[in-house]
Amino acid sequence: MTKEAASLVANAKQWATYYGDFPNGEEGAVLTAPLRVRAAWDANDADAFAEMFIENGSMLVGDTQLTSRDDIRSYMAESFGGPYQGSRLSATPQEIRLLTDSVAIATFQGGVLRAGEDSLAPGAAVRTMWVVVKRAGDWRVASYQTSPIKG
Repeated sequence: MTKEAASLVANAKQWATYYGDFPNGEEGAVLTAPLRVRAAWDANDADAFAEMFIENGSMLVGDTQLTSRDDIRSYMAESFGGPYQGSRLSATPQEIRLLTDSVAIATFQGGVLRAGEDSLAPGAAVRTMWVVVKRAGDWRVASYQTSPIKG
């Protein structure tokens, strides 16, 4: 096997672990939206990040409420050029709840790994809540919010 092929296999195996207890079926399909957002964050790509949201999608980060794809794109572009430059997300799915055939809630636990970090800094853990909707057969983010985990 070539080095490139071995790298692709290793990356695929790593990504498979991101699905946790939800690798198959509709729950696994729901997870594709948050995981694609994670991949965009890991690449520090504000455009790809924002494109995973529906047009009037919302994102609550700290005390900042963003209410459109354009607001999210602008916020993330500024963040990736500043405090989140080179950062990645750590996120483990905790629960997937299908509310209807086209609406689901996904809860994750994790946080932001700053540039050069391999594990979350003390006090950096958050729980995230995703409202995910199916549009034209593809799962997209309607709303995303984070909440710090204390203690």
